[in-house]
Amino acid sequence: MKFFIDTANLEQIKEAQALGVLDGVTTNPSLMAKEGITGKNNILKHYVDICNIVEGDVSAEVNAVDYDGMIKEGEELAELHDQIVVKLPMTKEGIKACKYFSDKGVKTNVTLIFSAGQALLAAKAGATYCSPFLGRLDDVSTDGLNLIDEIRLIYDNYAFDTQILAASVRHTMHVVNCAKLGADVMTGPLSSILGLLKHPLTDIGLAQFIADFEKGNK
Repeated sequence: MKFFIDTANLEQIKEAQALGVLDGVTTNPSLMAKEGITGKNNILKHYVDICNIVEGDVSAEVNAVDYDGMIKEGEELAELHDQIVVKLPMTKEGIKACKYFSDKGVKTNVTLIFSAGQALLAAKAGATYCSPFLGRLDDVSTDGLNLIDEIRLIYDNYAFDTQILAASVRHTMHVVNCAKLGADVMTGPLSSILGLLKHPLTDIGLAQFIADFEKGNK
């Protein structure tokens, strides 16, 4: 499973990259605003800065909601860097734009997916990634992990190339459970990745090893 970090914070991206397990980055307008990045030129430059840190795909989201606007913005984003993946909303216009870019060999990520039917449409339109938001489903008392399971079954049934990018991952167990279900990618905060490192028995065992070494080598 690929690990993406869902942020626009360059320091967090650098930390995840230094860990040696980062495969890409996802961003959105909300994450850009959170970092105080505003204005078209600043946002476009920030995408390039991210691409210069990581080696994998970087999802850059369009802001337009109409087809022509998505095409215009998406083409501009795709020209920024060869790692850019054009991120499109799961709407009728978004699916049409996904097909347009797929036919041109431009990578796409269809986002805001909350049903298996939406994921099926994304795959039919040739999306590189589909992004089911499992955390947001959990927030409204719906099993987000079940959606990952349903999409995996459908994609395997028909050998779709579209990768399941489990989004809105909130914590470490989301990561583990998505891996069990066969999600191709997970994207979440740095904490969800760092949490995989932790186990109290590891800390206890390491402390014991160090103590025993010091006893015999002083």
